[in-house]
Amino acid sequence: MAVDVGGVTVGGDAPVVVQSMTNTDTADVLSTLQQIKLLADAGSEIVRVTVNHDAAAAAVPEIVDRLRDEGYATPIVGDFHYNGHLLLTKFPAAARALDKLRINPGNVGTKHRDANFTQIVRVAIEHGKPVRIGVNWGSLDQRMLTELMDANASSPRPKPAQAVLMDALVESAVRSAALAEETGLGHDRIVLSAKVSSVRELVTVYRALAERTDHPLHLGLTEAGLGTKGIVATTAALAPLLLEGIGDTIRVSLTPKPDGDRAEEVRVARQILQSLGIRHFEPQVTSCPGCGRTTSTFFQEMAQDITSYIRDMMPIWRREYPGVEEMDVAVMGCVVNGPGESKQANIGISLPGTFEEPTAPVYIDGEHAVTLRGEGLVEEFKGILFDYVRRTYGAEVSAGNPSK
Repeated sequence: MAVDVGGVTVGGDAPVVVQSMTNTDTADVLSTLQQIKLLADAGSEIVRVTVNHDAAAAAVPEIVDRLRDEGYATPIVGDFHYNGHLLLTKFPAAARALDKLRINPGNVGTKHRDANFTQIVRVAIEHGKPVRIGVNWGSLDQRMLTELMDANASSPRPKPAQAVLMDALVESAVRSAALAEETGLGHDRIVLSAKVSSVRELVTVYRALAERTDHPLHLGLTEAGLGTKGIVATTAALAPLLLEGIGDTIRVSLTPKPDGDRAEEVRVARQILQSLGIRHFEPQVTSCPGCGRTTSTFFQEMAQDITSYIRDMMPIWRREYPGVEEMDVAVMGCVVNGPGESKQANIGISLPGTFEEPTAPVYIDGEHAVTLRGEGLVEEFKGILFDYVRRTYGAEVSAGNPSK
């Protein structure tokens, strides 16, 4: 099942889509606009914004209009909790401007939860918008959880409470999707998610959810955490699911440092997909970690230099040389694994380690092509790399060729 989100296809045979979310006050038009562009420039293909009060809802049309005026087609999703039914009714221009609505069925109201949920769905139908029904174990529908807990307690073989919680997440998503369809929303207008912050539980929930529905699934380890912890936990959770073919969109929910780089979550998401061989965004640079054979920092500096060069060239290369994003480049630091890794790459260089002969053989498509020596070998290798890209992936251009 595929869902169109503002021109981006989610699900079906479409590639897994990278998403992200702003952390600005949406009422601050300029800050929110700048962050959306930052995320989009980093590669986020869908961006979600918080819509939590009147000023935020009123700002949405201006944000989207200015974004489109500046040439960004990135779909914008509105994130609604508690009062979404009121905001979308009061500010129909926001509903028209957004490309998708996100509803959390666990907190769209209290006494009148189902009525509030269906009110948002009707707004989506009126304006032709798809909906993501996003369940989260931090805000799960307590009525449903109590219902399942009671049924489990009376079962002859009751499950552990944690297992019932996982069942409730899946059940909430499935029942909510059914209610949305009963309200009139098309089957092909629904995306589901059921997020938790535990790696094992996330894998369990999504495997169960994938068995119950053909709706596209949005993956993400919610509240993944800071830095290395958040990156490792998210990768550990998403990788097995993605390799099993489960998941149509992903988000990496990292906690940024104060005034930190919000786009880091986008780069991590893209690298997860690229490392798994699911999508290719830019050439991969393989480089060794270093050891006692590589006491010089030269190979580290060269690996960083080549990676930066490729990243800088990608706006040109992506346009002029389709397929270049699948290229593998190796920058190795000594004779132990250097030649072998270089031969496995499309193009690679094996630098001399400490006490080794000061030569650097270059391998192209598994064959020794040339041996470089001397202080200028980094720029020479860039020239060889550019020539390889030009010959292999498209027509000749000279822009950016360091050998020209």
